[in-house]
Order: sequence, then structure tokens, then C-alpha cells
Amino acid sequence: MLDPNTPALILAPMDGITDAPMRALQGSFGSFSFAVTEFLRVSAHPIPRKVFKRDIPELSNGSKTSTDLPVQVQLLGGDPGRMASSAYAAVLAGARGIDINFGCPAPTVNRHDGGASLLNYPHRIREIVSAVRDAVPDGIPVSAKLRLGWDDVDSIYRNAAMAAEGGASWLTIHARTRTQGYRPPVYWRPIGRARASLGLPVVANGDIWTLQDFCRCRDETGCIHFMLGRGALADPGLSHAIATGLGIAKSPMPETNWLRLFTGLAEAIGEPKLALCRIKQWAKIAHLYGWFPAFDAIKLAQSVPETLACLQAASISEILPSTEDGSSWRAFPMRDSRLVEDAFPPATTGNNRPLTYIPTPV
Repeated sequence: MLDPNTPALILAPMDGITDAPMRALQGSFGSFSFAVTEFLRVSAHPIPRKVFKRDIPELSNGSKTSTDLPVQVQLLGGDPGRMASSAYAAVLAGARGIDINFGCPAPTVNRHDGGASLLNYPHRIREIVSAVRDAVPDGIPVSAKLRLGWDDVDSIYRNAAMAAEGGASWLTIHARTRTQGYRPPVYWRPIGRARASLGLPVVANGDIWTLQDFCRCRDETGCIHFMLGRGALADPGLSHAIATGLGIAKSPMPETNWLRLFTGLAEAIGEPKLALCRIKQWAKIAHLYGWFPAFDAIKLAQSVPETLACLQAASISEILPSTEDGSSWRAFPMRDSRLVEDAFPPATTGNNRPLTYIPTPV
């Protein structure tokens, strides 16, 4: 799925947000190289083939969305044998690539031997990657997503080396520790140093909100592969602007606006209550991290039609494209240092030293 010598932009997995309808909608922009599914958790038993078919509908369509975006299956778990069996079942169900989640910071996941908790056990990262690699055919890529460490950014060098020894085809590295969660700042430079020490591609991930951010991340990491998550929702034009900068945009960005996006998502989901929930999730991300002044108008809406009517009444429907020079047309309330400090308690390092937030100009 990932060509070491060809730039790529990947849609990040976001639990409860980037489900199949959202993956299809994002795929329609012609920006992303492929998407990674929300993780499927491997717990007491391997995941059977029928569950993959049920939860990842793209597997019945050549592992692609209805908009022709390739999809990679992500697994999360700490037992090598069960992870391997699950990966094999995923391939039988139609998966064309397997990703292993070593980055999820959710406390519930971490308490049950999954996600970022494995960052404390480098040898287990190697064992899990190796077991999955051995279980699936050679033509199926196996990748791993890591954070910089549990509470120490320097842990990435050991953990990345273990994943590489296990046979990972590439690594995706989120530029924060687990202790940070999603609090600023991000540390892109360790990603670059890890990439330089490995003989495999590295995908840079974390806090790419503008073209300026993308350029800084590219300069500091030396990467040509990037993963975009919340930034793609905060600014629906950002993925296409980055893909254009990478030279991989498949088509011009379709003319669209918030009203069309939310209408399209609701139609793709079908079920009214779930559609309303997903629209509000998206609107909240755009409100907190981007530009969506209509949020107060729609947050109390009780149905999709009411939400769309509120949006129309607020006259906030246009999406302005990210500018070519990297400047931002948006207000980023959550990126103001004072508001960030109000919204999130201070993060600390492993030695309980505060992590200093460095505002990024927009």
C-alpha cells in the first residue's frame, strides 16, 4: 500500500469518527492515498472472519471504499498468537494490509494490555509484529503505529527498532507520548531521527492543522509520507491542499460546503440517530480546532433535517480552501496558548516536569 519512494497522505483512524461512511466521503476528495480503519480489538479470542466482513464493509469491495479509496485494517491487542490469528482471518475476509496499533492512549485500552501500554515493553512489540508478519502472506504489508513513548520521547528509537526487527513494512509515528494524550506540543524531530536510523518508510503524524504545519513537519522529519486526522475534519480542504503540495492529488477538489458534506454523510450513514451523532462530532471538531461559527446554532438540534436547517439559517455553509502560501483563513481558538491551557490540564514528563506549550503561528 505504501511505496517507499512515492509521497503519500493517509487518513488516520479515529475511533467512532472515521467509520466506513466517513472514509468514503473523505475518499471522494481525491486527496488520500489510503485510509486506516478504526481499530478492531483482539481480546480473549481471535476475531473471526465474519466480524471483519460485518465491521469493515470495504473488504467486500476489494478493500476499497465506494469512492475507490484503499483501506488498511488496524488491529489492537497484546497477545501475539491471537493477533496473528486475527490478522490471518482479516486477510481471508479480504484485507490487503494490516496495521498494528501501539499508540492508542485511552486508559481503558491501556489497562487491558493494548495500544500505547505496549510502548513500555519493546520486546513485545517485536514479538507481536513478527507473529502477525509470519501469519499473513508475503504480499500483505504489515505496519505498526507508535507514539514517541509512554512518557519519554526518546523511547521511540528502541520501539521503532523493535517493530522494524519484527518485520514491519513501515511505521507511523505520532509525535507525542502517551502521557500527553493529545495535548500540545508535538515533537516532530524525533520522528526524523528515528526515520534516519531505520531502513523502512516512516509516516509522520500529529498536529498538522495548516499548510504551514505540514511544511514544518516535512522539514523537521524529512518524511514524504504523512497521516492526517483531526486536521482533515477541522479544514475539509486541507487534505487536498497537502496532496497537491505532495504532487499526489488525483483530481481537483470538488466544489463543496458544510451543508453538502453533512448531507452526504447523513445519506451515507442512513440511520438517523447515528447520522445526527456523526454530524455533531464533526461539527464539534471543526468548531474547536478550525472554523465553524455555526456550532452553537446546531448543537441542540434534535434531527438531521433540523441540523441542516440551522446551518442554512446561520448562513455558514462555505468551505474556504487552504491558501497556497500556507497562511490560514481560519481562527484556531484551541491553538491559542491560553485557551489550550484552560481546556487541558498541564501535561508532564516522566520526571513530572511540565511540558511547555509552544504556540505555532497560523
